[in-house]
Amino acid sequence: MTIRNKVYRMNILAIFIAIIIVQTSIPGLGNIPVGPLSVTIIPITIALAAVLLGTKSGALVGGIWGLITFLRAFWWPTSPIAIYVFTNPLVSILPRILVGLVAGLIFNHFYDPEKRSRLLLAATGFFSALVNTIVLLTLIYLFYRGHAFELYHIDVKELLPYLIFVAATNGLIEAALSASLVPIIGSSLLKLKKKASTIK
Repeated sequence: MTIRNKVYRMNILAIFIAIIIVQTSIPGLGNIPVGPLSVTIIPITIALAAVLLGTKSGALVGGIWGLITFLRAFWWPTSPIAIYVFTNPLVSILPRILVGLVAGLIFNHFYDPEKRSRLLLAATGFFSALVNTIVLLTLIYLFYRGHAFELYHIDVKELLPYLIFVAATNGLIEAALSASLVPIIGSSLLKLKKKASTIK
């Protein structure tokens, strides 16, 4: 890789990191209200970073999202439940890293520059967003099943049904939204990447 390509990749990576910081800092940019639900669109940004820059960069951008989530749980929690769960770095950071990791692995394994990639981009967006939901909720259950979330009036017996409900609502909506938007944005970004690589 030439120095010019390295600088180009670093600039694109910096842009994705800046987008993550903005999405996690300004209400409404990282989450979309859908009725009583709040759907996060940040996994879309992570998936796009992995598609454009590769698995390691996708995991890095995801890790930054997780780190911000972890820090905010102490000084600016997004919800009362965040104080309980996101102060655990395994819960707040690991699922976010896996979003980028899974997106990069799926896309890089099956990507063929000679073929249309919209279906692959849709699958990449869907499964990376779903991984975030499943891993996050599984870790919450494993770490906190012995505790009651008093602020949400969820006792130990009701925790698992509550998490399944969240997965079936927020989780599937987020995955479907990611599967819809990643191909639209990702295909355009890949075309720009291809054009940039041909410029000497």
